[in-house]
Amino acid sequence: MKASHHLHRFSVTLPGPLDIPRSFDVFRRSGDDRIDRWDGHVLVRTTRIDGQIVPYSCHMTGDIDTPSMSVTVAQGTPVVAIDAVVRHMFVTAPAALETLMSHDPQIAELETRFRGLRPVLQAEPFTAIVRSITAQQVNLKWAATTRRRLAEGYGRRYALGSHEVIALEPERLAAASVEDLRALQFTTRKSEYLIGLAQAVVDGALDLKTLQQATDAEVIERLTALRGLGRWTAEWFLARALGRPRVVAGDLGVRKAIGAIYLQGRMPSETEVRDCTAHWGAAAGVAQQLVLQTLVGKNAGGD
Repeated sequence: MKASHHLHRFSVTLPGPLDIPRSFDVFRRSGDDRIDRWDGHVLVRTTRIDGQIVPYSCHMTGDIDTPSMSVTVAQGTPVVAIDAVVRHMFVTAPAALETLMSHDPQIAELETRFRGLRPVLQAEPFTAIVRSITAQQVNLKWAATTRRRLAEGYGRRYALGSHEVIALEPERLAAASVEDLRALQFTTRKSEYLIGLAQAVVDGALDLKTLQQATDAEVIERLTALRGLGRWTAEWFLARALGRPRVVAGDLGVRKAIGAIYLQGRMPSETEVRDCTAHWGAAAGVAQQLVLQTLVGKNAGGD
């Protein structure tokens, strides 16, 4: 375990409205996977800077209208780079959201009800894809449980003061066998998908660094070329890792929420979800998070 006892703290001010605790709660309600750790007060996670894993923690110091966070890193960490990561942690799209609320009363009501709730980005792309694979066709509590086991077996631990966090390492996962992951209670197929992803990253078949600059269509094409990564995974990656205004129309939680909000509770098809949300435009990421919040406590999708 890499331990950091000499710490540096700095403050980051963010644009409001932003409900930081409610936005971070996505990392707690399904269980602690030890990768993104939120205890209701402090978020501890890692990012990759110039090829190196860097742990950091965030503690809310402001309120919804004037949000800010105290950020802690190890001494010697490139503060400018971490500052940029924290500032781009949330999807906000304020102008687009205002426009959407002006002609969509359902979204306007949800923003009033869950004011400042915003999607939290997964800045580390390998972890983001692993999150999607582990969440395929299982409830989110079980996904978090198996992801924690994966992190403990195939990640590296980092200590930041009294906090500990784990970063997944594709090199270690690439060397695992299907039997190794089956022992963690992954299915055979999911084990194959996770190992295949790690091997593609390690051997360069999937260059994660280039995805940030790729178009949506290019990202979907590159991800779905890998076994086990379908459009659902690719669209969640676009929305949650790259912050693109993408609706994950095939997600069960998204379908349920859209049906409840726009279709009097009828479960829509993927095509109907795309039709119902076409007007969301650049505010799609925020709108999707708001509609998914209506399912919290109902154990239905939307990690």
